[in-house]
Amino acid sequence: MNHAADTAQTVETTELTCGYHIPRIIRGGWQLAGDHGAVDRERALTDMAAFVAAGLNTVDGADIYTGVEVMYGEFNARQRAAGLKRLQVHTKFVPDYGDLGHVDEAYVRRIVMRSLQRLQVEQLDLVQFHWWNYRIGNFVEVAQILNKLRSEGLIAHLGGTNFDTPSTQAMLQAGVPLVSMQVQYSLLDRRAGNTLAALGARNGMQLLCYGTLAGGFLSERWLGQSEPGSDPGNRSLVKYKLIIDEFGGWDTFQALLQALKTIADRHNVTLSTVATRWVLDQPAVAASIIGARYGDRIGDTLKVFGLQLDAADHALLAPLLAAHPGPAGDTYTLERDKNGPHGRIMKYDLNKT
Repeated sequence: MNHAADTAQTVETTELTCGYHIPRIIRGGWQLAGDHGAVDRERALTDMAAFVAAGLNTVDGADIYTGVEVMYGEFNARQRAAGLKRLQVHTKFVPDYGDLGHVDEAYVRRIVMRSLQRLQVEQLDLVQFHWWNYRIGNFVEVAQILNKLRSEGLIAHLGGTNFDTPSTQAMLQAGVPLVSMQVQYSLLDRRAGNTLAALGARNGMQLLCYGTLAGGFLSERWLGQSEPGSDPGNRSLVKYKLIIDEFGGWDTFQALLQALKTIADRHNVTLSTVATRWVLDQPAVAASIIGARYGDRIGDTLKVFGLQLDAADHALLAPLLAAHPGPAGDTYTLERDKNGPHGRIMKYDLNKT
């Protein structure tokens, strides 16, 4: 992996694939979809310019994030009209669970063309492919259809989202040129650091990591707080509270927060910055995806690029991490069980038109 520092912006960048560079912090778009509260659309659009100006010029979105592709498209149209730099947009292809058995080329092409129209572009920068259930339909054939659209020029680069190691390997062996895999990766959930990271390192496929801050749980806000009830505030917190339970429960989580706070105080940063730096330092990780509705915390976000964790920092974390490996299994295995606690909270059919 080739990392470089943009000294003007103090932003670390990496070459995700030949000629395609991204900052190592990607702005997530999930919080712009409305499930985290009302979004001031004009403020969100205006603040996108602040991210670009800071060097954070790449955003994550999805075909199933309500209104987000349209918002990114409108912002880039404004930038073009003003002769300014545009956002690089990573979107997704997420067929509905109920459609998995009959996803064909027409289906794939319809969703991709819709994303192109929403984003007001002739080529998608990166399409990240998700598949809900490996036992339904043929995800490898669908990945090959996406690759056909890439060869036609409709898509620049292909990635995956939430595939485990064997399924990722199956697509690579079928000739699908995956440049990235978007996965949940944090101090609480280290599943991606097992076999998937090694497979990526061998095949030039890097990890784009969401959940780095566990929906906001990995922050000072939760240090010393009582365990929340069944509704901690929004869908992301519901999701990541389950990960905390897998990690070892609330008391163990508080011990992790305290260790991170000790490290943060030594370096004069926030514990969220420490948690993000830890993920960025893991093998095969290209970037971390940080959710943000607006641009008011850009300054804090940029501090991750000036932080280097030292031996004392790792020594403080090591015993806690060794004693609490977190969720078991491969990437996204727990979430694929629709009857389990992680699967029951998912929304599976968001692409219906």
